[in-house]
Amino acid sequence: MHYRNPVIGGFHPDPSVCRSGEDYYLVTSSFEYSPGVPLFHSKDLVHWEPIGHCLTRPEQLDLSKAWTSGGIYAPTIRVHERTFYMTTTNVSGGGNFIVYTDNPRGGWSDPIYVDQPGIDPDLFFDDDGTVYFSTSWDRDGQGIYQSRIDPRTGRRLSDIQLVWKGTGGQFPEAPHLYRIGEWYYLLIAEGGTEYGHMATVARSNRPDGSFESCPHNPILTHRSLQRPIQATGHADFVQTPDGHWWAVFLGIRPAGYPMRHHLGRETFLAPVSWTEDGWPIIGEGGTVSETMRADGLALSPLPAPPVRDDFEAASLAPAWTLLRTPSSPRWTLAEQAGCLTLRGTSATLNDGGAPAFVGRRQQHFACRVSARLAFDPQRDGEEAGLTVFMNERFHYEIAVTRIGGERKALFRRRIGSLWKVEHEAPWGEESIVLTVRADREHYAFGFASGEDREPFWFGRGGMRDAGDGIGGRIYRRHPSDVRDRQRRGVANAGAFRLVRL
Repeated sequence: MHYRNPVIGGFHPDPSVCRSGEDYYLVTSSFEYSPGVPLFHSKDLVHWEPIGHCLTRPEQLDLSKAWTSGGIYAPTIRVHERTFYMTTTNVSGGGNFIVYTDNPRGGWSDPIYVDQPGIDPDLFFDDDGTVYFSTSWDRDGQGIYQSRIDPRTGRRLSDIQLVWKGTGGQFPEAPHLYRIGEWYYLLIAEGGTEYGHMATVARSNRPDGSFESCPHNPILTHRSLQRPIQATGHADFVQTPDGHWWAVFLGIRPAGYPMRHHLGRETFLAPVSWTEDGWPIIGEGGTVSETMRADGLALSPLPAPPVRDDFEAASLAPAWTLLRTPSSPRWTLAEQAGCLTLRGTSATLNDGGAPAFVGRRQQHFACRVSARLAFDPQRDGEEAGLTVFMNERFHYEIAVTRIGGERKALFRRRIGSLWKVEHEAPWGEESIVLTVRADREHYAFGFASGEDREPFWFGRGGMRDAGDGIGGRIYRRHPSDVRDRQRRGVANAGAFRLVRL
């Protein structure tokens, strides 16, 4: 049997995984988006169900000062004596912290801050009960630093010491410590998260070193190779109940030339084999493919995720995300049945703040996204619509606005310092169906009066102009409290809709 990589597509970087009995749990970075740290469950390491987030409350997640690609970095998830622990870094406020829970599908604790600098924190529970906390730091030259801590208080129980500088690649980071047999293995990433990315490993007979570098390093990399998957690294190991080892890691799937990875960094999976002298190797001699053998995995496919959200639940599905942490709620599902209502502010997509924005990750090169929008702008400048959004300097949008006292549909692009409304047209009907169609190279933007009508294609943009990252958002901005709704259906039925091509 075989499986396809990535196992979690689209902007799910820095994966970390743990096993509890027959169940696997996985977390990824979330940066300036909230809720923080997406959480997934699986029975087979291949098929992953989103079950929520670890950071869902204001006490846990402050992104008010998060810059683009700031916020929450590189989490680690571990389970010890039936308690789950997740540690991560809020680089925009607070530093390294831990949250824990007895039920990963329920709520997680308030943050427990750890007095150790650096990023990409790791927790390792040794057999004697000692807990080791490792981070990437550049105090005395960049490397992996470690201390012993109390995970329930965050108090350090030892001094911080440098344990390994890696093999000489830039940015040694993403440490994970394991005890396997008689050895303690320290797995890290090197080479940066670009095309030189790699995973390297060292081992010691003590958890605090000294560590001996693997003679076969790197144990995972696609640097200088012509492969559809690039930038592989930032790995984490997990053992199946029958004793086999697997690794999750990040990678990208570039498109076009010059290469761009507009789907972002994604989560991949590969088996781990062991040499006769006890060193791990990921994948096929350190490389991976889009199609891999699932030897030893009892595959348990999940039902296909819905391609349509009618906004009939009490809360947003886990796939939806917000930009930073607004000071007051900007959205509700309770105001009108089957509608997502957004309340705008003066913040725009160009500001780097917290606009009225609800979005989801683009997970497929080819997709079609539609939303029925009911919006009557009362003043010039009030606007609502769909955006393909990478950050405040790179985005497209198709929207309804008011210009010179007239309601209009428009298509706009923002590419670096260039900002231009490409097309505009009068629109007098009560609602509008906005559509974004994507392929591997381009986005097309259209609108229609109903879902059963082919859109009038209004604008087009290259995916490389949208940057590298995350796309397919719903947003809303305007200075009063006029509502922006996405209705269900042709008459009053069907909101944000994603259809795979």
